[in-house]
Amino acid sequence: MRSELNELAAFAIVATERSFTRAAAKIGVSQSALSHTIRGLEIRLELQLLARTTKSVAPTAAGAELLKELSPALEQITRAIDKARSVRHRPAGRLRIVMSRSAAVMVLLPKLTAFAEAYPDIVLDVVTVTGPVDLVAGEFDAGIQLGEYIQKDMIAVRVTPELRLAVVGSPGYFAARKMPRKPKDLHDHRCIGLRLPGGPYRWEFEQGRRAVTIGVNGPLIIDDTNLVIQAALAGAGLGLAYEEQVAEHLAKRRLVRVLEDWTPPIPGFFMYYPSRQHQPAALSALTNALRLSQQ
Repeated sequence: MRSELNELAAFAIVATERSFTRAAAKIGVSQSALSHTIRGLEIRLELQLLARTTKSVAPTAAGAELLKELSPALEQITRAIDKARSVRHRPAGRLRIVMSRSAAVMVLLPKLTAFAEAYPDIVLDVVTVTGPVDLVAGEFDAGIQLGEYIQKDMIAVRVTPELRLAVVGSPGYFAARKMPRKPKDLHDHRCIGLRLPGGPYRWEFEQGRRAVTIGVNGPLIIDDTNLVIQAALAGAGLGLAYEEQVAEHLAKRRLVRVLEDWTPPIPGFFMYYPSRQHQPAALSALTNALRLSQQ
């Protein structure tokens, strides 16, 4: 198919220029190679497309009819190719991005208004999921994920500083209960579970060289830390969320934090994508807008 298209395009240029010399210079091939291409096309079609003399070249009746039908199609192909190439240089088009709801709230939404005003021709098609995603299999342009879950063959750009998790509960919840002092004390508390693709998340704690993982129990398991926070505010139990998400609630004493000395920093969120080669301008624009250095 590709060779036939090249032959037809070569014929159209020769027929339009009415000269093998000018057409060869325009295409960037030798006259003999171009002549060989046209002869091969005529043999396959069993038609003489060009009448040749030592001084001139002109399309035959069959050639003129083919050129009439062919020209609009070739022009459309040229426009489509030019449009596709423009995406490489002009920030425009649709980007499919996958991330958790927490990443959408913490990373994307604070930058979205400024980004949309700066790049009105870019559409961000965002899918929110819990847990790691295969970008290539899912046909995504990029994703935002915690650094520890990103595959090593991906290009990763930091979009947040290190994060810390916080175990929180409402004052009402603690009114009739002792605050946990160590992770094992959580066994005596109602905890709001966070569901990941592999099952409920086992809460991880660390203090110095001591690492502890707790399989918590409680009345609720959900798949979004924002909903965990709402459940904790309602007094349903202890919840686990990012510090940044609960900072205002802690400051206004709507929530109380416990086990703070058992929650060390984690790598934070990164924007990641498969390759730097031929990166669309829209993806470069989004990467530059979200990278940590611009915050």
